[in-house]
Amino acid sequence: MIQRHLKAWAIISCLFGAAQAAGAAEGYIGSSACAGCHEQSYSDWLGSHHDLAMQPVSPETVLGDFNDATFDYAGITSTFYKRDNGFWVRTDNAKGQLEDFPVAWVFGVYPLQQYLLPTGDGKLQALTIAWDARPQSEGGQRWYHLYPDDAITAGDPLHWTGPYQNWNTRCAECHSTNVKKNYSASQHSFDTQWDEDDVGCEACHGPGAQHAELAEQKVLAGAAHSGFEMSLAARGQWAWPEGASIARRTEPAPDNTQIDNCARCHARRSTLGDYHYGADLLDTHRLALIESPLYWPDGQIRDEVYVYGSFIQSKMHQAGVACSNCHNPHSNALIAEGNAVCGQCHLASTYDTTSHHHHAGNSAGGQCVECHMPDQVYMGVDARRDHSMRIPRPDLSLMTGSPNACTQCHDDKSDSWAVDALRDWGVRLDSPQRHPAVAIHRAEAQDIRSLPSLKAIIDDTSNTPLLRASALERYGDFAPPDLSQTAGMLLGSRDNLVRSSAVRASAALPPQQRYLMLRTLVDDPVLSVRMVVAEQLADAPLQELRPQDLPPLLALFKEYEDVLGEHADMPSVQLQLANYWLARGDVKRAETALQEALVLNPQFEAALINLADVLRAQGRDDEARALLTAGISQSPAPGTLHHSLGLLEFRAGNVDAAVAQLGRAAALETEGSRHRYVYAIALHDTGKPAEGFALLEQLNQDRPGNPEVLSALITYAGELGDPAKQGRYRGQLQGVAQAAGLR
Repeated sequence: MIQRHLKAWAIISCLFGAAQAAGAAEGYIGSSACAGCHEQSYSDWLGSHHDLAMQPVSPETVLGDFNDATFDYAGITSTFYKRDNGFWVRTDNAKGQLEDFPVAWVFGVYPLQQYLLPTGDGKLQALTIAWDARPQSEGGQRWYHLYPDDAITAGDPLHWTGPYQNWNTRCAECHSTNVKKNYSASQHSFDTQWDEDDVGCEACHGPGAQHAELAEQKVLAGAAHSGFEMSLAARGQWAWPEGASIARRTEPAPDNTQIDNCARCHARRSTLGDYHYGADLLDTHRLALIESPLYWPDGQIRDEVYVYGSFIQSKMHQAGVACSNCHNPHSNALIAEGNAVCGQCHLASTYDTTSHHHHAGNSAGGQCVECHMPDQVYMGVDARRDHSMRIPRPDLSLMTGSPNACTQCHDDKSDSWAVDALRDWGVRLDSPQRHPAVAIHRAEAQDIRSLPSLKAIIDDTSNTPLLRASALERYGDFAPPDLSQTAGMLLGSRDNLVRSSAVRASAALPPQQRYLMLRTLVDDPVLSVRMVVAEQLADAPLQELRPQDLPPLLALFKEYEDVLGEHADMPSVQLQLANYWLARGDVKRAETALQEALVLNPQFEAALINLADVLRAQGRDDEARALLTAGISQSPAPGTLHHSLGLLEFRAGNVDAAVAQLGRAAALETEGSRHRYVYAIALHDTGKPAEGFALLEQLNQDRPGNPEVLSALITYAGELGDPAKQGRYRGQLQGVAQAAGLR
């Protein structure tokens, strides 16, 4: 028994133990080398969340109760215990059977701590039973599950052994320094290496060998960026203009380097290729836009978006505020207490007063962050603040469902109460109808009347790039008549995010037209833009191109395949590759990519549906049917799978089975309208026109502004001999078209 345990620890040490020689070759010298000259910064960093992001296992680093403690979840009793000087967990493995796992690494420190367990093939998995590190007085010092309201069992992708809890793919880049994932697609294994197991100095500043050498030679003063690839200095000088209550930068911010550097880990993004220090974020990552379920329509945080996306929407960012204006980048702590952080730039005599915040000065409502940066709890215990720093808008909550700070604090009150309270204080808000949140909300509901408002957002260069980019992609979804002009005008935007979204918005245009629009961006200097260009030109008619146009396009395709190949361990990347190969006309490769996506995540709904379509297109209906049926049995929300199976049955001539499946999909639909619309058409076409008409009428009430629904209502009202309703819906359609600017 002892020998078996020692062997397990030997394997862990071999796979995950030491820093790699490759790091030294790249110029990484380790955080300890910085301590001599940067004593204060190093001292601040020691014990910070960056320093403790990942730690070796020891009695000092393990905070959880491993004294034979137990935790019950979904019918499984997990036990936390010590053996052979190690820490162990007995819990359910990938097959649902109890197994003993050694704790390989400690992950995080506060307000929760997770534990990384090895499962073979170089994989480390983050156990979803976490330790609540808060004081007992705050409800902490206990084991708890990250998904308390669900019953996540073996086989579910959210199970601790599943793809979404894999450290190598999901966590390593941001919890250690100079990480090399080293995934083998053929073996489904990892050989992940790094230089420091925590977030060290060089994780942010880049390799330090040249800096150290210049310092030793005492020639730092004449070196660009002191020997680093970029400078992270961004605080700037701030002053109050005469009579002003808000300070201004004395000089504009020189660049976005600091916050893009932080955004590498503090943003909802996906990784592209190798990280290079000092690059624009979009040259190494793709950034998530304002869309559900990541953000509320007004841009407030909803899912875990990790601050950056909300911050770049803020007036603070537009004014030149950088992360280090509020946070000590080494200790991660705020640089001042309470309202004093905001008081650096906002005159306290104007803003830190009852006349401004209308609350007692020593109350929660008197704190700037409570109104302008309300928090949301993630991972059960981790409260994170919205960094868009907006004015509370309970009127928008009434229209879009987005939260507001007033009723997040006064949770026993309604949004209407909050609106009245603001009016009683004399606060006059702009019309909510003109707020971008309303346009985004309507666009998400497929309301075509949002088009003019989306266009106004896009055209207004005072809006943040994230908002403009988000509106542009929504605009493209409707494929309006002026799409080529609207998107085309922004393909030359100096903002990388807007330019990328302009490329993506062109998806609705014919391939030939799309190629003519995008061919000048084949060699765009920013990687994320080139990747989107490759996706949009994958179906370009190669046989119609000039000979000189082919080499750069084929080189772009090769780059796209190489970049995505580095992340072949991610199911979403396999789906992207499948769509790319389908556009290229290579069905075999597309099928292989989709099958690989399902190996990585058997419940990946989009891959199931796309693979079923690929099989059906090849006449393999039985395989497609079996695939979708199995997916339905495994999925907790199988509405889209029922819909796909219904369409397959219709194409196969199995009308009764098709209608039954489409009906199940319609009944399960809570977002969107497509499933209910298609089911209504199916009812009409199978001899139940009145039922189909009634469903469309309800859909028109729930999701107004959809021309497709209104057109069907006009036709079906005529067939049912109801000219009054036909005229009413014709009038509605005309009104919708006019409001959308289409007439």
